[in-house]
Amino acid sequence: QVQLMESGGGLVQPGGSLRLSCGVSGGAFSIYAMGWYRQAPGKQRELVATITSVGSTNVADSVKGRFAISRDNAKNTVYLQMNSLKPEDTAVYYCARIGHPDVYWGQGTQVTVSS
Repeated sequence: QVQLMESGGGLVQPGGSLRLSCGVSGGAFSIYAMGWYRQAPGKQRELVATITSVGSTNVADSVKGRFAISRDNAKNTVYLQMNSLKPEDTAVYYCARIGHPDVYWGQGTQVTVSS
């Protein structure tokens, strides 16, 4: 059974940084695209960033220049580096292993940006 486990969330002041990690177990990792999504209270889940199996990345306009996605295939882990955080970045952040048709999700990690 494929399992994804996020970590690294927490409370940070505006302008601060966090790095989220997502480890994948129970299934293949390197051949799949991976993604980070987020869901704020009362809003739909939205795409933050994706990375293909060969390392090509795509980042949402709302976080471009502040967030970066990366992966370490040797560790079966995908990362989301978040810099210059804003209060509007507050959300539960989820990682996903993107298959066709199956998508596996982690349980999410809370990121709160507040002074």
